[in-house]
Amino acid sequence: MHATLPRLEATDFPAIRRKRLDALQVNLGYQCNQTCLHCHVNAGPTRTETMSRETISDVIAFLKASRVKTLDLTGGAPELNAHFRGLVLAARNLGVNVMDRCNLTILEQPGQEDLAQFLAANTVEIVASLPCYLEENVDAQRGKGVFEASIRALRTLNALGYGRTGSELALNLVYNPQGASLPPEQGKLEHDFHRHLRERYGIVFNQLYVLTNMPIQRFGSMLISKGRLEEYMDLLKNAYEPANLESVMCRSLLSVDWRGYVYDCDFNQMLGLPLRLNGMPRVHLRQLTSEDLDGNPIVVKDHCYGCTAGQGSSCGGALT
Repeated sequence: MHATLPRLEATDFPAIRRKRLDALQVNLGYQCNQTCLHCHVNAGPTRTETMSRETISDVIAFLKASRVKTLDLTGGAPELNAHFRGLVLAARNLGVNVMDRCNLTILEQPGQEDLAQFLAANTVEIVASLPCYLEENVDAQRGKGVFEASIRALRTLNALGYGRTGSELALNLVYNPQGASLPPEQGKLEHDFHRHLRERYGIVFNQLYVLTNMPIQRFGSMLISKGRLEEYMDLLKNAYEPANLESVMCRSLLSVDWRGYVYDCDFNQMLGLPLRLNGMPRVHLRQLTSEDLDGNPIVVKDHCYGCTAGQGSSCGGALT
């Protein structure tokens, strides 16, 4: 796989600083039951990296000591971590909102038969990947049969109350473009998703989050192989909107890798660009308090244009 960081190092992206920390995004490991083309984590079934019980304890200690309101669990498939459920229970007992970035097909994996019921019982917000409402597009990006399995999973979640009007069980979907293009306008696409999934499959959900594909890891390597990285970067830079700088996720979110080291965002984590603090080469979560971060400079490279292009892009979808 081609290394993308050397092609992103030289940048004119503006300097920005952090605000008060609101969300802790924790990568529980890179093992996944899928191998998706757009995956910026390069996750898959053969990956063995996983967060240990000791590091899970560090996460819980940080939640207790900080004012973090949201614990955002990601991977790989975060549910494959042996300590996933214990962490969810600990965070919910602290009154922290928990988000599970779920690929949907994990609900059908052996040993996960009661996962949907566990998530519902603990009021876990589900952010589910579904890059299109058309079967051929989803299977082309994520693997044959993934769309049908995703529809079955969504029906299971709906049956538990997820995504339904008046329910406290939030079900949000995530859309990624099929290739080297900016995503369409979020509001219009969300309307199309609602209509198509309801009319054809009887599925309901709360919101659609539209994300820009980042030119790193598996997707970035594909662009380099096809000689299209510079073309894609030009697209992102030409669509740059300065107003998006105010709301980019790195201002209020902290990313934690499976070993417990911290980064300004998940994309920096995947590029090996650690949080800079007090001259330390890298910072572990146990060395940190949330107050340390207010006003701290954010590490930026050329990939940051992906979050500020057009309507903007973050873990919560479009910014404008």
